[in-house]
Amino acid sequence: MALPATMQYVDHGTGGSAECMQVKQGPLPQLKAGEVLVEVAYAGINRPDVLQRAGKYPPPPGASPVLGLEVAGKIAAKADDVTQWNVGDTVCALTSGGGYAEYCAVHASHCLPIPQGLSIEEAAALPENYFTVWSNVFERGALKAGESFLVHGGSGGIGITAIQLARAFGATVYTTVGSAEKVAAVKKLGADVAINYHEQDWAKELWALTNKQGVNCILDMVGGPYVEKNLRSLAMEGRLVQIAFLQAPKVEIDCTPIMVKRLVFTGSTLRPQSIEKKAAIARALREKVWPLIEAKKAGTLIHSTFTLAEAPQAHALMEASSHIGKIMLKVKGE
Repeated sequence: MALPATMQYVDHGTGGSAECMQVKQGPLPQLKAGEVLVEVAYAGINRPDVLQRAGKYPPPPGASPVLGLEVAGKIAAKADDVTQWNVGDTVCALTSGGGYAEYCAVHASHCLPIPQGLSIEEAAALPENYFTVWSNVFERGALKAGESFLVHGGSGGIGITAIQLARAFGATVYTTVGSAEKVAAVKKLGADVAINYHEQDWAKELWALTNKQGVNCILDMVGGPYVEKNLRSLAMEGRLVQIAFLQAPKVEIDCTPIMVKRLVFTGSTLRPQSIEKKAAIARALREKVWPLIEAKKAGTLIHSTFTLAEAPQAHALMEASSHIGKIMLKVKGE
């Protein structure tokens, strides 16, 4: 079937508040070597999208300026050198941008099959969170069975993914959330302990719950005063992995625990990493995580779904942090 000359996409202009986004008509992406063109059914919304829209997270060189880091849909075209996928295949994919559109160019090695038992919308909610959690918690953070793990913001997309995977791989899982409703939700997903940070000092509570031993690994996206609390909350040889700063990235900390407890304080961002590194993460997910999803030991939780034209409302919900699970855009979904 012939491709259309133009497509709808969400434009955010020069950036600003959520209301700056509007649907426009524009040309389809031009494929580069190694890429496929996905006719997007659903796209996921993630906090980096909100930061980019606000002008605080520019896309890496060569990436689409259009928002959107994960999609699912059918392959509508492919570059001549792509052999692992065919036109008509249904995939979910990590993108370097361009997801809030009817068509999105994606590197073929960053596509994954739809896990058996999941809808295409559920599959669209997987890539950004699963690539991020796998690379940071299990590769960089080296979490192993029998260890203890803390993830902050357990009711968001990263949190629900980290809780499920840490539990599936045999760790004891602690998390922090901001309401009683969220406490109940994350416990249902597999968290052993959920601490409401509005009602308790999570660091004191965690220290008591671990018999003053601390946890082996922490995944944090908050920053600010959490950084020093995280370092104090780690066990000997513990690992703190930083993936974002919802609060201040510049903090004054006492570094003594790093030496005394031989800690590792590391972090990463996913989007600027090489094509090859992302392809390696995709292979690991397909081998080690997709079977868990198909066995219903992990998955995703969708909070709400909006149309392309409702992208401003979707971003406003993300910024309010009242959601439990993923926020999605329906582009051409069933």
